[in-house]
Amino acid sequence: MSILQHEKYMQRCLQIAKNGIGSTKPNPSVGAVILWNDLIVGEGYTSSYGGNHAEVNAINSVKDTSLLKEATIYVTLEPCAHVGKTPPCADLIVKHQIKNVVIGCVDTNSLVAGKGIERLKKAGINVIVGVLEKECLEHHKRFFTVQNKKRPYIILKWAETKNGFIAPLIKEEQKPVWISNSYSQQLVHKWRSEEHAILVGTNTVKHDNPSLTVRSWEGENPIRIVIDKELKLSKDLSVFNDDAATIIITEVDKYSDSQNIQYEQINFSSRVVEQICEVLYKNEIQSVIIEGGRKTLQSFIDVNLWDEARIFIGDKEFENGVDAPIIFGKYISESNIKNDVLKIIAND
Repeated sequence: MSILQHEKYMQRCLQIAKNGIGSTKPNPSVGAVILWNDLIVGEGYTSSYGGNHAEVNAINSVKDTSLLKEATIYVTLEPCAHVGKTPPCADLIVKHQIKNVVIGCVDTNSLVAGKGIERLKKAGINVIVGVLEKECLEHHKRFFTVQNKKRPYIILKWAETKNGFIAPLIKEEQKPVWISNSYSQQLVHKWRSEEHAILVGTNTVKHDNPSLTVRSWEGENPIRIVIDKELKLSKDLSVFNDDAATIIITEVDKYSDSQNIQYEQINFSSRVVEQICEVLYKNEIQSVIIEGGRKTLQSFIDVNLWDEARIFIGDKEFENGVDAPIIFGKYISESNIKNDVLKIIAND
């Protein structure tokens, strides 16, 4: 089979793998396709955490399992070779004597890291690695960031006016002052459903009283991360309700009196952002959207702990206000959402 044909079916793997984004964390959302005689006879993607992996779902979807001995399975990520919540996928492929395995990218997790490929080859299976590798690495960027950098994948998000302000200097009400339009706001809720957590600072919670939930989209609410150094925030604020779990990062040594609230103590005298990343890693958080104010956003930028920035430029101007963060990176894309402009920048 030609490389173009291999890429065609790997592209299908990537397409269906997107169905699991937001629900498989902290596992990666893998896609798998089973091909027999140039026909797709099985497909699957990773179930919610604790459920089946993509390979299992794909194999289970094949009506006639006798076909598997002459089949090819395509998978975006190297099949696992260790026992976790589920048995090793490499062993299942060997059990069914699947003839060929085509893999998008190698798993850098030390529990796998080539061991799955080795097990398949020892069983006499023909293994091809690196088909649409760049695209598969991009798809699994959250998982690989955790594995390789020991921190979550960090997305910065803000909206700014045409003249570069992120917020007005003075607010009359305890609610957000919207800069972006309703379509952009809905897109942000979609993003929240795809990521593991969302982080804001004390002032954002105090002045805006945000819910930080998925309200205009289907999906799970992200874990709310709130920086509250001295525990001054009122428990009546929305981030303390039962809509989602909340982690409070503070300097105070405090035990939680609620199943929904968890306190994490750090030292605010130095390395604050680095310590926050350590807390998130400890709690197995795979990705986080930073939706705080300028101070919080700039603090991550200044220590170079971010992976991409999603910046809305609204069709509004403030006479004066709080300056938007200053950021430099690799320009990825620019698109229009009605009268808003959305810029995506990657940390290069």
